[in-house]
Amino acid sequence: MKNLLRTLLLAHIMMMCGGAAFAQELTDTSHTAKMLQSRAFGIIVYPEYPKYIEWMEDGEHYMQTEWNNGKPEVVAYSAKDESRTVLIPSNQLETFDDVPSVSNITFSDDMEKVLLFTDTRKVWRYHTRGNYWVLDRKSGVAHQLGKGLPANSLMFAKFSPDGNKVAYVSKNNIYVEDLTTKTYKAITTDGNDTIVNGTFDWVYEEEFDCRDGFRWSGDSKYIAYWQSNTSGTGWFDIINNVDSIYPTVQHFPYPKAGTTNSAVKIGYVSVDGGTTTWLPIPGDERNNYLPRMEFVPGTNQLFIQQMDRPQHTNKVWTATIGKDDLQTIFEDSDVAWVETNDEVTWLRQNKYFTWMSERDGWRHLYRVSADGKQMSLITKGDFDVIELVGLNEKSGYVYFIASPDNATQRYLYRAKLFGNGQCELVSDANQKGQHNYNMSPTCTWAVHTFSNARTVPQAELLSFPSGKTIRKLVDNSKAQKEFDELGVHPKEFVKVKSGELMLDAWMIKPYNFDASKKYPVIIDVYGEPASSTVQDVWSGNTWHQYLASLGYIVVSIDNRGAAAPRGREWRKCIYGEVGTFASEDQAQGILDLARQYPFIDTERIGITGWSGGGSQTLNCMFRYPEVFKTGIAIAFVADQRLYDTIYQERYMNTPQNNPEGYEKGSPITYAENLEGNLLLIHGTGDDNVHYQNCEMLVNKLIEEGKMFYQVSYPMRSHSISEREGTSLHLRKTMENFWLKFLPAGGRTLR
Repeated sequence: MKNLLRTLLLAHIMMMCGGAAFAQELTDTSHTAKMLQSRAFGIIVYPEYPKYIEWMEDGEHYMQTEWNNGKPEVVAYSAKDESRTVLIPSNQLETFDDVPSVSNITFSDDMEKVLLFTDTRKVWRYHTRGNYWVLDRKSGVAHQLGKGLPANSLMFAKFSPDGNKVAYVSKNNIYVEDLTTKTYKAITTDGNDTIVNGTFDWVYEEEFDCRDGFRWSGDSKYIAYWQSNTSGTGWFDIINNVDSIYPTVQHFPYPKAGTTNSAVKIGYVSVDGGTTTWLPIPGDERNNYLPRMEFVPGTNQLFIQQMDRPQHTNKVWTATIGKDDLQTIFEDSDVAWVETNDEVTWLRQNKYFTWMSERDGWRHLYRVSADGKQMSLITKGDFDVIELVGLNEKSGYVYFIASPDNATQRYLYRAKLFGNGQCELVSDANQKGQHNYNMSPTCTWAVHTFSNARTVPQAELLSFPSGKTIRKLVDNSKAQKEFDELGVHPKEFVKVKSGELMLDAWMIKPYNFDASKKYPVIIDVYGEPASSTVQDVWSGNTWHQYLASLGYIVVSIDNRGAAAPRGREWRKCIYGEVGTFASEDQAQGILDLARQYPFIDTERIGITGWSGGGSQTLNCMFRYPEVFKTGIAIAFVADQRLYDTIYQERYMNTPQNNPEGYEKGSPITYAENLEGNLLLIHGTGDDNVHYQNCEMLVNKLIEEGKMFYQVSYPMRSHSISEREGTSLHLRKTMENFWLKFLPAGGRTLR
């Protein structure tokens, strides 16, 4: 059984990576073999997931794109009775050439016109550039926006509130097109390679999730927008040596920790063009951030968030188009860092707004008066609000995800918007795991999905406030049966100690596990503040199960600083020392796990991770060589000074202000301590964590006379997934390294 599963799991991986022929050669016809042969890389069984539902503003209907005789059409369904209405018939989507590549559909507020985004191109990580068309639903006629501008150059097209115009970005300038005359005009003209209007530079996109850089005023007469001046910022070069006989260079602004940022400002301009009015927000434009800006609903008043460079404070500024009334109304602060606030909703005709803060030690939702002078808790208690799910003023409730008793799980709660802060559990407490909700704007309906590490996702439509199940959407009983019949070991959730601190962890035992033997361990680590790996949710990760089939115990531990709902102190105690506490907790945690479970072989402990996890792998290998014998570090930061300003300085301040912290947290500082077997993997085309990190570490290891192994993937990005054969080669490389230097399988206890 063990060998069969290992062979089939490898086939699983190869099918995803282009090795389907390998899977077809398998001759085993057992039930398990058939199931595994038919599945794709990433999961062991292939469960059904609910179709994506986009709720309409009335809260009673949702939209979906469907196929009618091989042709797309957009339909609306009633949540109550599933009655169906065609919004855009397939014959209307046939009126222009780009229909096969429609990737996004947006309706005007009056639902009479539709924006269609087609033939898209990737900008860094996402497809945000392409062609836009406007379809008139009544006439069925579509016309292309920006005719005469470069093909596939339009970004972020949006209807004006009155539906008469569309604004968009092309080549770093903002345009407004009149839908009656079908003529457009550039309302900014200074955009070029260094002046960026209406969108953002690399670091704002990556770290603040900023892409769409302009907003319509409530009266449809003005556009407010961001402008970034990247001159003076350090530009990074990525050299492509594989696609031509002479190298080509990708050249882009990338401010590394402690260096000069782009100068970013906000202004507004008439839709008829003219001079931009720049808002005189105090502070150096290169040493403060403007990560969020919106109009207060239905008004011409801007609501702007400004962070200082260390991200200790988030100030809220307001300004009204055409008035000299710029003022700061509210400030949130933390001695570590604050986050951008995306949970701002206006209440009672703009008299209050909601705000998420950790000021009482937990992440909670607050109600703040429009002048910023009154602030009250909406949610209260010793727990974190993980995510807002729905908010409806008419019902008087806000719905949110939290998990007060188990950081690996997720449940739905609700609280009154104008109550005493008390919170009520809505999810079924007997369903232990993670609950996810796609809730309608009126909070009257929600698609509810539930799973845990052993339970394949199930989905249903719920009615609120009762929470009653209206109908099952996805049952997955067949997938559950297939999973149960495989006989694999699901994740077991355990607690481990680092000193007196209790950490969450999981482990997967090998197939044919024998508790009387000792087994090697592979730890899958992340460890940075941006994520958490210990989650009681369905994943069915084939790679982890494949490693287990080879004879390894696979483990993951959430160290201090991981983005787990365990309170502000848990997350922010690592401020100024990213990398140090993480490696300590990983080392102490795995040793404590070995004390609890004698079948763990402390002479065969390996560790691996990607990105921040690659950095933690290196820190563990270098700082605790007596614990970690073998490591694979992928796409890692070797020296924290090499990563970008916004992310690195958020958690570490600048290298100038915290030189000791940067030295302590950077793996390259401890390279001389390497004793075990180390494999370095990096893509040379990585625009996020530059290949420079790998080269600098390699240079240091050579200086120290340390032997190591290295595989570089030419012109692969941070995901190391592009180009033919890459994913399979990467996984086989990792497998071979583990088998060679961390011998698999159980050994008899001594």
